[in-house]
Amino acid sequence: MWCLAIGWCFANALGGSASDADLNTRPPKFLGAQSCSSSSCHGGAGNNRNQYTVWFTHDFHHLRPYATLETARSERLAEVLRIGNPARNQRCTVCHAPFQTVRAGHLSQTARISEGVSCENCHGPAENWLRAHTRPDWSHEDRVHAGMRDLRNLYVRANTCVACHQNVDSDLQQAGHPELIFELDGQAVSQPRHWSRSADKPGPQIWLVGQAVALREMSWQLARERTPNEKLASRSAGLFWLVQSAGKTEERLPRVEPDSFAPTAEQLEKVHRWSDQFAKEVAELRWTEELTRKCLALLAGTAETFRDKKIPAPLHAGRAERLVLALDRLVMGLGNAAADPRLSRALDRLFNGAQSLPDFDPNQFADDLKEFHTGVARVLVSR
Repeated sequence: MWCLAIGWCFANALGGSASDADLNTRPPKFLGAQSCSSSSCHGGAGNNRNQYTVWFTHDFHHLRPYATLETARSERLAEVLRIGNPARNQRCTVCHAPFQTVRAGHLSQTARISEGVSCENCHGPAENWLRAHTRPDWSHEDRVHAGMRDLRNLYVRANTCVACHQNVDSDLQQAGHPELIFELDGQAVSQPRHWSRSADKPGPQIWLVGQAVALREMSWQLARERTPNEKLASRSAGLFWLVQSAGKTEERLPRVEPDSFAPTAEQLEKVHRWSDQFAKEVAELRWTEELTRKCLALLAGTAETFRDKKIPAPLHAGRAERLVLALDRLVMGLGNAAADPRLSRALDRLFNGAQSLPDFDPNQFADDLKEFHTGVARVLVSR
C-alpha cells in the first residue's frame, strides 16, 4: 500500500537497467548527494546547474532533518519512548535521515546518513540512471524506466512526500513530537526552488492531489490505532468533508458513500480506497482556471454548514483547519486576486479563527467565511 511509502521510497527503491543482468536481480544502490555535486552536473551556478547547490545551502531537507535528531528535545523524546539514540533509531531516521534505514549493500560508501533528506530520497536511487540521465537522446520515459522517480506525476510526487509530512504515530505525539499537516502545494512553494517553473502544474491541482493523499494516509493511520485517536478522527473527518466538497468541482471525479465519516474498519477501508483513486484521477485532469474559480466559490460558500449545531464542535474545527488552507491555495491560484487587500484581510480572520482548535467558535467562523465569500464573489465577477 502507498501508506508504506517511506519504506518504498527510501529502502527498497526498485528499478532496473536492461544493460546489466546483475543490476536487474537486485535493487539499485543509493550513491549519495556527492554524486550530483560536480559543477558540470548540479553543483554549478546557472539555473540548470545549481540544483545541488540550492539543496545544500538553502533547503531545509538538508539543513534541518538530521540536525533535529541531535537536539536536546529529540533526546528527551527518545528517553520517553525508550528508543535510545534518535539519530540511530529507525522510528526517527526513516524520515529525518533515511539513508540510515537502507539495507546493507544498497548504500554506496559515498553516501552519508548526515545528508538528511537527500537527492535520491526524492528522485530514486541513482545507480542505474546517474550516468545516462543527461543524455539528450533520453526521453523522460527513458529516465523513469531506468529508475528515476516520475515527480512530474502529481500522484507519484504526493506519495513521495506524504508519509514523512503527515504520519506521526500517537505515542510519538504524546512524547512531544509536533503534529503534522501535509499540504503539497504550499509546502512546495516554501521550498527553495531547484526545478523549472515550466514543468509546474497549477497550484490548486497540486493542492487537491495532496489533500486526497493526506486523507488516505490519515484513514490508514486511524485504522492502525488500537484505541481511536479522537483528535486524529476529527481531523480525518474534517479532511474527508473538504475533499468530498472539492470533488463536486468536477463531476467526473469519484464519489464515496456514505456522506459522513465514521472511524470504523469498514468505513476507513472505503475512504482509503476512494481517496487513493480520487488522487490518481485529479492528477490526470487538465486543470483550468475555471476549475479553480469553481472550487473556490464552492468552498467559500460553505458558511452555513458551520452553524449546524448537530455537528460536534471538534468536527467543525477540523473542517475549518483544512478549509482555510484550501482557500489560501485557491486564491493564490488566481494570481492577481491574491493582492486584493479586502480578500486578504478576510482570509487572515479565517486563519485566526481556526488557529486554536480548542477555542474554535463555529458561529464566528461562519460569519467570517460569509464575508470572505462576498469578497470572493466580487473578485470572480471582476475577472
